[in-house]
Amino acid sequence: MLTTTTIKVLEPGDLDDALAVLDRDPVANAFVAARVQVAGLDPWRLGGEMWGWYIDGRLESLCYAGANLVPVCATSEAVRGFAERARRQGRRCSSIVGPAGPTAELWSLLEPHWGPARELRAHQPLMVTTSQSAEIAPDPYVRRIRKNEMDLIMPACVAMFTEEVGISPMAGDGGLLYQARVAELVGSGRSFARVEDGKVIFKAEIGAATTRACQIQGVWVDPAHRGKGLSETGMAAVLRYALSDVAPVVSLYVNDFNTAARAAYRRVGFEEVGAFMSVLF
Repeated sequence: MLTTTTIKVLEPGDLDDALAVLDRDPVANAFVAARVQVAGLDPWRLGGEMWGWYIDGRLESLCYAGANLVPVCATSEAVRGFAERARRQGRRCSSIVGPAGPTAELWSLLEPHWGPARELRAHQPLMVTTSQSAEIAPDPYVRRIRKNEMDLIMPACVAMFTEEVGISPMAGDGGLLYQARVAELVGSGRSFARVEDGKVIFKAEIGAATTRACQIQGVWVDPAHRGKGLSETGMAAVLRYALSDVAPVVSLYVNDFNTAARAAYRRVGFEEVGAFMSVLF
């Protein structure tokens, strides 16, 4: 019996089916699920298209195609379909990111057309926890950043982004999109920092968030204060907020070469459960 496969851009009426796919892995899919739960599937509100891979009329896999290209629950067959659509459309994203296996397959098919990448991070451990560690006490000075403190938090955010990604988020549009994203996190109470003498010395955000899982991102310590354990106590504080206020499962992903951070996160209570991959343009 022949199976019929097809790809289409999902529409608002496909929302329940898309959420069912996203719900198969709430942790790995947190980024895309959070966007869909807030914006639905309208491309203008979502900030990109959601491609659906169907087998015999049943939605099996997704690919978010916006500023990032993100495969979701994607089989090898679906990846080939998504790669062909992306190749025909031309590169519109600044990165490809997602679970390491499907993302590596996707990049292998797109690299001859889109390559070379500016940077390839082939193995970024995905770490998860559902509880606080008794080993590390949360920093009592880490607090939520208030809406009137954008001028305080932005320099630390720009420094973190530039150090992590290798380019400034202020390039191109003068940082308008990045500033809007930081403001969104501050406004929703998901931006945290320790402030000393009017300066941020530790910061992190709860980025993607659903009722099932959330993801800590943007962890940064002022270079002058590194080596003092601030990342551990600070992360413990943000984790406490995340578990009590946001979701029962908290995740993050980290570069495999950052052995100090991986060890710190393990001490805070995280364990490695998989891996992501990022292709940066």
